[in-house]
Amino acid sequence: MSRSGELRLAICQGFDQYANVRPTRLLPGVTGPLREELGRGIDWVIVRENSEGEYAGVGGRAHRGLPIEVAMDVAVFTRAGVERICRHACEVAMARPRRLLTVVTKSNAQRHGMVMWDEVCASVTAQYPDLTVDKMLVDAMTARMVMKPESIDTVVATNLHADILSDLASALAGSLGIGATGNIDPSRQRPSMFEPIHGSAFDITGKGIANPLGCFWTGAMLLEHLGEARAAQRLMAAVEAVTARGQVLTPDLGGSATTAQVKDAVIAALSGANA
Repeated sequence: MSRSGELRLAICQGFDQYANVRPTRLLPGVTGPLREELGRGIDWVIVRENSEGEYAGVGGRAHRGLPIEVAMDVAVFTRAGVERICRHACEVAMARPRRLLTVVTKSNAQRHGMVMWDEVCASVTAQYPDLTVDKMLVDAMTARMVMKPESIDTVVATNLHADILSDLASALAGSLGIGATGNIDPSRQRPSMFEPIHGSAFDITGKGIANPLGCFWTGAMLLEHLGEARAAQRLMAAVEAVTARGQVLTPDLGGSATTAQVKDAVIAALSGANA
């Protein structure tokens, strides 16, 4: 694991930020890789279990360099951990107009932890009779995201599965550079942490081509978490005004603008909205 990954894990586990929430939708003026009528169906929230599962950090290596070398990573699922992330996903889904939740699993192959995941999620979702719930194997879910994006609204998945699905979601919405995420302690007993989905992106450091829209969207999520819903809406409106014009976009979205130029355009749109 990279040093940045180790730091992220230490923060998320240390502050019990067990809910990783990643919204995805096609911004105005952005054309993703799907044909237009499919792309318009992208409006999702992926809720990722963020404290245990496949990234629990349990495992190790022995007999390094020898023919009998062994390495193990152990996925850890607890009833309390599964229950609380599923409950948070239900609350997120209930707050959205469609009230639709998809529970992602791989219990056909992972016959212990994922079977318990299914059982616990079923018991939690049964407490939300106004919620429409379906279940999907993670490999089939990738195909559904591409072929039937309009059939998806809110998704709950394990640490690893949701990590992969949310990267696919951002790519389908145009670029990893626009993805936003919040690492949240829903109890609010500890701080939450907000970050763009794309990570550190060391390969483009200093080139001035990084897409800042993911940072702005992340900022809007932070504002909403702090109860500043109006400010969050104004910030996202500024982002959408810039993408809708299509004139100032970074290369990942097909433009030629620099990071600073996109940043300046969003600030100008925000200043105009505040005038």
